[in-house]
Amino acid sequence: MAKTEKNNKTNLTFEQAIDQLNQIVSRIEQGQVPLQESLEQYEKGMKLIRHCRGILQDAERRIEQISSQNESASAESEEPDEENLH
Repeated sequence: MAKTEKNNKTNLTFEQAIDQLNQIVSRIEQGQVPLQESLEQYEKGMKLIRHCRGILQDAERRIEQISSQNESASAESEEPDEENLH
């Protein structure tokens, strides 16, 4: 794969990658491409899937970080002040 093609995939948003995947699947399912091109498109699709999974994993990590920060902030705000106890 050419370096620019790899860079283009990494610059794709999740939505753009999904759109490209849908186009690939549609063309293959409709039989619009010869066998060799189908294999190339399949390979491209698998790379797009890995790219999407990476984006989703990053999003999941961010959500977990945000959730843990919110839980920590909530726990701190619920702890009674020692000054108010006396």
